[in-house]
Amino acid sequence: MPLSMTSTPARATRRSWLIWFAAASVYLLAVFHRTSFGVAGIEAADRFGVGAAALGSFTVLQIGIYAAMQIPTGVLVDRFGPRAVLTVSLFFLSIGQVLLAVAQVYWVGLLARGVLGVGDAMTFVSVLRLAANHFPARRYTLVTALTGALGFLGNLAATVPLTLLLAGPGWLPTFLTAGLVTGVFLLAVRFIVRDTPPGAEPVPAPRPAAPREIGRQIATAWRVPGTRLGFWTHFSTMFAPATMGLLWGMPFLVQGQGRSATVASSLLMVFVIGALLGGPALGAFIGRKPEARMPLVISYLSAAGVVWAVLLSWPGQIPLGVLFAGFAVLSLGGPASTIGFALARDYNPLPRVGTATGVVNVGGFTATTIAVLLVGLLLQFSGGNFRIALLVIVGMLLFGAWRMAVWYRRARAAVFVAQARGEAVPVQLRRRAWDAPVREPAYATSAA
Repeated sequence: MPLSMTSTPARATRRSWLIWFAAASVYLLAVFHRTSFGVAGIEAADRFGVGAAALGSFTVLQIGIYAAMQIPTGVLVDRFGPRAVLTVSLFFLSIGQVLLAVAQVYWVGLLARGVLGVGDAMTFVSVLRLAANHFPARRYTLVTALTGALGFLGNLAATVPLTLLLAGPGWLPTFLTAGLVTGVFLLAVRFIVRDTPPGAEPVPAPRPAAPREIGRQIATAWRVPGTRLGFWTHFSTMFAPATMGLLWGMPFLVQGQGRSATVASSLLMVFVIGALLGGPALGAFIGRKPEARMPLVISYLSAAGVVWAVLLSWPGQIPLGVLFAGFAVLSLGGPASTIGFALARDYNPLPRVGTATGVVNVGGFTATTIAVLLVGLLLQFSGGNFRIALLVIVGMLLFGAWRMAVWYRRARAAVFVAQARGEAVPVQLRRRAWDAPVREPAYATSAA
């Protein structure tokens, strides 16, 4: 199988940046809605009268739907264009948050989070497809990182500001206003966002596609070693900070560490600020040195392993300085996860980038769904022992790192095969002692 490369615009214009900003603002809203239970979880437990396992089901449902919809969303984006998909996502986000605002019973709250999950699932892949359409390849990693950084502003709004709003105006006014504001953004997408640059080939009109054809498109993207490496990179790096930020960070700090809600939400801001600052810096660096992508991921995973060893073995209450430093390191998992999207974009042709991006995005959110669920179950069965429950994160970190290492070696082998054929490759690699021999067998068809 030849190594696929993508064609891109020669330069980005001011209009490209305006289109990106309008679309990325939708992602900001989606992240706010997604992460709002990070500080609202304890109040939600009181409002709906549920325990830790049932509380975890709110996030498990939303993130599970998000993960399940990533590949279908990628296919929809490739067929209908990102603008149409973003429009539908805003509708679901607005309706879901309004429904959550008025929910009084558990099942209605679950339904609301499920609707939010549907809307949330459609945003990120759409924004990245717009970036692939409007920006040259050398800018893609930076734009992806900036998208993540803008999304983290939504996460930031879902920490201390949301805590204060819930304590002041309360649940109904806060979430009702958020839902109505989200609906207004339909106008921005309608009048600003365009799928392709002026003069570019327009997105073809959608045509009926047989399930077999769609399945073939997904399978083709999955067989690409770069896509598979992107999947496991995203799986390994994103889930730990997401698990803490989405739900279990606040209970861990308040119930497990005895911190006040204000101190806890301030510590959770470290996840956001670290990612907000680290994302653009990482994106700019990798844009200049793409060969550093995987060494940076490996360095992050090694540091994260040390952090979890310290946090879970510390006797008694963990000092604020240690928590701050540990969370600062873990916060870089979000920026590191964007490397997975760069891999998908580099090794797939443009008409398949949406599908490949969706495949990669499944990785981190599948891991987050599993981690959130298992932490909640272990808390329930261990009587609220966070040291036991959070061992789930360590186990999943080791598993993800192992699978990533397997596909890193296979993806490198595919690049060396392409180089031996004289094909152009996105990144020039130097052979190492641990690299697989250069042979013609298609590594892309190997089973994970």
